[in-house]
Amino acid sequence: MKDLEIRDDRAAGRLEALTGGEVVGRIEYFVLESPARALVPVHTIVEPAHEGQGIAGSLARELYAIAAREHSPVVSLCPYVTRWVERHPDEARPADPDLLTAAKEWLSAHPGRF
Repeated sequence: MKDLEIRDDRAAGRLEALTGGEVVGRIEYFVLESPARALVPVHTIVEPAHEGQGIAGSLARELYAIAAREHSPVVSLCPYVTRWVERHPDEARPADPDLLTAAKEWLSAHPGRF
């Protein structure tokens, strides 16, 4: 999708894909601070009218690019992002098991967040 813009709304915990100023997809995530800093995607959502256009993949790729710029790993709790990582081992690596456990514990401790 050539007119796709992706913006990171860190305060809201959303990486958003926009086209024509309209949000057409997003990855909802949080920043894990302990035992190490990591970006943790929880959900990937693409509006039905925009499915099949590569938006979710563009969001996942940008999430990993942001993490690389910040020198932080990505610890995926999102089924889509986890599958994306499996299909793109040259662009993303699986999460460290200890960080994955910490991310799951954080999410359990914040049940209303997502």
